[in-house]
Amino acid sequence: MKGFVFRLIPPRPDFAFTLSDEELATMTAHARYWAGLTAQGKAVAYGPVDDPSGNYGIGIMVVEDETEAMKLRADDPALLSPHGFHSEIAPMLGLVTPGGRFDG
Repeated sequence: MKGFVFRLIPPRPDFAFTLSDEELATMTAHARYWAGLTAQGKAVAYGPVDDPSGNYGIGIMVVEDETEAMKLRADDPALLSPHGFHSEIAPMLGLVTPGGRFDG
């Protein structure tokens, strides 16, 4: 198993504070998706980041390989939406969780 960082970049820097009703529905589906990944043990943490340069979402995955990480990213409702999200994903060199250590 390997750790990956997922970064969800919204369509505008103040997105978390200026959501439309449609965007809110998408973010609700996104949060449910990540809650499911957490319940499956494929995500160990996720949530919004209030960065002064612009907010974004972060998720830490523990999955078999990069192919699985990319598949989980591709299925994210935020990225499937028409709202203009994009993302970055990167392998971690090492990840320590209460459940153990996962090396890249």
